[in-house]
Amino acid sequence: MKTHLAAVLGSAVLTAGTLLGAPAAGAQTSAYPVTPVEPIEVGNTWTMGTITWYDRSIAVAGTHKSVSAAGPEYCRRTWVYTYDAAGARLGSAGSYAADTACGTTKTYSSFAVPANVPGGAALVRVCLDDGNLKDLLCRPYRRP
Repeated sequence: MKTHLAAVLGSAVLTAGTLLGAPAAGAQTSAYPVTPVEPIEVGNTWTMGTITWYDRSIAVAGTHKSVSAAGPEYCRRTWVYTYDAAGARLGSAGSYAADTACGTTKTYSSFAVPANVPGGAALVRVCLDDGNLKDLLCRPYRRP
């Protein structure tokens, strides 16, 4: 009887140990959320793209359009600001100078914007800028 009881208890301990050591069902690493940036338009110029939300930064990629190359004020770039849940600005960055659109439509390379707080940015503000980096029109996006 004691041998049978020991075998049953040993089996229960092994089963419990296996279950406790196993990962939870469905526990997979999820991809980082991506938010589409709807066109932010000023006249016939615009910027649009995507925001990828990381733990302590975001990445922005997309396209912007300028209809004139008459000077920097007619060129277009994209500028982005990150904010925490209390509304404090965490960081900012913009599309690369080489990606400036002047009288054309241009895809801009992905660029990172810091948000170095636990959980990352709660809010992002995406702006259509002129070639002098003056914000023309901005739109907010909340973390999904």
